[in-house]
Amino acid sequence: MIAKIAGEALARLPLPSLTIVIPAYDEAERITNTLVQVHAFALQALDSFEILVVNDGSRDGTADVVRAFAIGHPGVHLLENDRNRGKGFTVRHGALAARFDYVLFTDADNSTPIEELEKLAAVATPRSLVIASRGLADSRLEVPQPWYRSVMGHAFRRIVQGLVVPGIQDTQCGFKLFGREVVQAVFTDLQVEGFAFDVEAIARSMRLGFDVFEVPVRWIDDRRSRVSPFRDSARMFRDVVKIWWRLRGLAPASPSSARQ
Repeated sequence: MIAKIAGEALARLPLPSLTIVIPAYDEAERITNTLVQVHAFALQALDSFEILVVNDGSRDGTADVVRAFAIGHPGVHLLENDRNRGKGFTVRHGALAARFDYVLFTDADNSTPIEELEKLAAVATPRSLVIASRGLADSRLEVPQPWYRSVMGHAFRRIVQGLVVPGIQDTQCGFKLFGREVVQAVFTDLQVEGFAFDVEAIARSMRLGFDVFEVPVRWIDDRRSRVSPFRDSARMFRDVVKIWWRLRGLAPASPSSARQ
């Protein structure tokens, strides 16, 4: 397994090329460290890549920080939303702008370390969505969430499984790898602009017959999460009901059996 960014040379990942999409809203404090980690990893482990930081109307200078970083780091690019639009809109913006064969969406806090991409790449195909999961037996939560987030996450998972994505243990981990065919088929029609966009992306992938894999990863909770456990959770529940209503009558395929 790839365990280090600096030091010994890394094995190349079995991906022909990769676009890494990082949604960012008021991330001036954290984005540089994440970009350092992601860019160094990409240089050593990938033959061709681009890193698209999509600024979602930040008010704290995030765009300026990314522009400054991009000057000395080839492959890093800034995309701008016209205003604050939400995480789903932001990831969709980056995915549809991607030039390469695979698209990785990863959060700006790097809670799932970029090295975990090796696990997702091992099962990826042009027709697959590979989900990093905190909910499988071999998942490693090195810094767990506060108890109230865990309780609310458990309740959300049960509702999501019952309504739209049976069999998926973790829809919300901010680390997912999409094959080019999935990007083109799913993101074009994605409607949820908020935090529940992951659920819609997975649900559409399953109903369109793409392979959906779930693999265990390392995860380190960042207590500076932008997700409000009450306000945003209520919006997410509302959006899940909307997803169920839009996709009703379309039976989801079972998750692919090649879990790691």
